[in-house]
Amino acid sequence: MFRTHTCGELRISDVNKQVTLSGWVQRSRKMGGMTFVDLRDRYGITQLVFNEEVNADLCDRANKLGREFVIQTVGTVSERFSKNANMPTGDIEIIVSELNILNTALTPPFTIEDNTDGGDDIRMKYRYLDLRRAAVRANLELRHKMTIEVRTYLDKLGFIEVETPVLIGSTPEGARDFVVPSRMNPGQFYALPQSPQTLKQLLMVSGFDRYFQIAKCFRDEDLRADRQPEFTQIDCEMSFVEQEDVINTFEGMAKHLFKTLRGVEFTEAFPRMAWADAMKYYGSDKPDLRFGMKFVELMDILKGHGFSVFDNAAYIGGICAEGAASYTRKQLDALTEFVKKPQIGAKGLVYARVEADGTVKSSVDKFYTQEVLQQMKEAFGAKPGDLILILSGDDAMKTRKQLSELRLEMGSQLGLRDKNKFVCLWVVDFPMFEWSEEEGRLMAMHHPFTHPKDEDIPLLDTDPAAVRADAYDMVVNGVEVGGGSIRIHDAQLQAKMFEILGFTPEKAEAQFGFLMNAFKYGAPPHGGLAYGLDRWVSLFAGLDSIRDCIAFPKNNSGRDVMLDAPSVIDPKQLDELNLIVDVKEK
Repeated sequence: MFRTHTCGELRISDVNKQVTLSGWVQRSRKMGGMTFVDLRDRYGITQLVFNEEVNADLCDRANKLGREFVIQTVGTVSERFSKNANMPTGDIEIIVSELNILNTALTPPFTIEDNTDGGDDIRMKYRYLDLRRAAVRANLELRHKMTIEVRTYLDKLGFIEVETPVLIGSTPEGARDFVVPSRMNPGQFYALPQSPQTLKQLLMVSGFDRYFQIAKCFRDEDLRADRQPEFTQIDCEMSFVEQEDVINTFEGMAKHLFKTLRGVEFTEAFPRMAWADAMKYYGSDKPDLRFGMKFVELMDILKGHGFSVFDNAAYIGGICAEGAASYTRKQLDALTEFVKKPQIGAKGLVYARVEADGTVKSSVDKFYTQEVLQQMKEAFGAKPGDLILILSGDDAMKTRKQLSELRLEMGSQLGLRDKNKFVCLWVVDFPMFEWSEEEGRLMAMHHPFTHPKDEDIPLLDTDPAAVRADAYDMVVNGVEVGGGSIRIHDAQLQAKMFEILGFTPEKAEAQFGFLMNAFKYGAPPHGGLAYGLDRWVSLFAGLDSIRDCIAFPKNNSGRDVMLDAPSVIDPKQLDELNLIVDVKEK
């Protein structure tokens, strides 16, 4: 047997015990007639000692060990003379009596250390080496623990885990599908599921009243820090429930995960905020509530005083950054450039400082009297030393989103976005539909199977844009970690929904006839939620990207640089699939 002990388990109580250790060479140091080797495995690092005076041949072999060589050693546990408080095994070492080199290794392209010298690209290319780093391994261990806790928690509540197919039919709503050609059905395609939405609804019709699945999902969309082409959901559905039941169940699971995995206990119910208020006061449907800077609308105060930028605006709003009046002109210019970035799109920034004596000095002083500026100060509740930042625009929603980006940037600059502080929130009462300029029609904000609020159902015929959904998202620290809704379980209401979304009866039947027919055989009221497993893990681990908690992720171009995928396929495979590839020039 190659290993009888692990590198992380030995302690001072094991002194004089003979042990066998196997692992990788982290580093080696020759000091006089002694050679010290740090041996690493999944469980930790242990120092090995080779003494030239005791066994010259063994010491000579140890001197030839390279980084990442795979070795097996036999030796005796000894108390370490120079202790290392940074290592769990730092008070012991192994006096080696046998050394077996199991495999040599090339010098790795970057150091296998927590603070490695490897950039993102090189580490993704050699991901199997990157995964040897303790910091990366810890993320996957946390992911493992989380899935165990999720399964245990849901099992105790009577949920049953059911796997659903990965090869399904394409869905026209939502993100772009990944499609898979069918060899046995020429000219036809499967799609990889964006989520198991219709399948879990069918399970409810089947009488499985509490379902969950740790489900792989696929979306062909532009990538960012919290997105990957393939990701994992904690997918759940329940029958005979209302919104309150679903929220209470999965708020309970969130509290359980916080307590067991982060040692954070929430005793109060998570606050709830209507979507309309989230957009009005934070410009985002996933507001970060670790800090304030709530929006204040200033139309009544600042419009009509001769400053054309504000006088012609459809919206004027601002935030108050507490204690930031000391910002220099250079810092304020940098903030102006920040909001003018193409991805944000503001035309400029107006600022105002509250001086020590309470007076207000602004970048537009010549247009406003001190009396008006004092009204603005009072609207914010600003104090001496505070900095007011104002944006305006001809589209209220667009300007609020720009102000949201500025708010988050100020939160970061002022150190208010502490990764060890968690503020949870339910955002509720989402609009049922949103207008798509590209499609020229109303689109489902969540998906076509979301149930409208009962009191808003009459508006489906008169003012569908005003209809609110029985939908809810959980937000933690400005990250949407999950969301769901109560589903439509009535075939007639589902048909009405498809009609509003522009489906002909024939198209609705072709795409979703299986679901609408299932509803005719006695569908229970049902609803559910899907948590993003990757997002939960990255949040708990304090990561900036979900990529760091996925074993083999894609880069920002959707490529796996380790496997060199996607790639062209052999012409013979194309023939078997009855496909011809004609790449259009961009």
